[in-house]
Parts: sequence; structure tokens; C-alpha cells
Amino acid sequence: MHFTTRIDGSTARITVHGEIDYDTLHLLRAAEAGLPASVTDLVWDLEHARFMDVAGLHLLFEQQSPEGPVRRTTVTNLAPQPLRLLMLATQVRPGLELTRLFPDTPTALLDD
Repeated sequence: MHFTTRIDGSTARITVHGEIDYDTLHLLRAAEAGLPASVTDLVWDLEHARFMDVAGLHLLFEQQSPEGPVRRTTVTNLAPQPLRLLMLATQVRPGLELTRLFPDTPTALLDD
């Protein structure tokens, strides 16, 4: 697994290439932690992440550290398997705010 990070103003886009699992979670968390404090929006581009296990759920849904900067986190370009995992997770735990990750997606599409 590898990833690329692109910063444009206050937005960072981390594009993941490969699987997101417990072996790679620490690398992705380190990438996020290493972003400048001026980054207020983080976009996880998962187009090339064809597999994600529960580690991906931790990455996307865990609360941010109170010492770190507050960032709005969103996800784009989900492949079918990671999307299915997110949908299953919200069925098991309806309190997960999936619409927070996909602010531009109509809620009706997420309910299917």
C-alpha cells in the first residue's frame, strides 16, 4: 500500500493505493497527523483502495485527538467493497454518521 498527499489551500487529499487494514492503518493515521494545522478539510480518495476492513472504519469514524486541529473529513471515489462495508457498518450501528463522510451525496442514495 502507498498513498499520495496533495494540499491545496486548507484542503488535503490523501489518495490511497492498496488495501486499508490493520497493517496499513498506522501509516494512514501518521499521514493524517502529519498534515499542517492549516488544513481544515481532509478528503480520503479511495478510488484505488479496492479492499478495506474494520481498520478503515476506525480511520474514518474515530474521534479526532483533542490536541490536534479540527478537520472536516470526507470520502470520495469509493470502490464497491469499501462502500459495502460502510453501508453494513451503518446498519449495525445506525448512529454512525455516514452522511458526514459523503456531504454531497443525496441521503436517498445512501439509504438503498
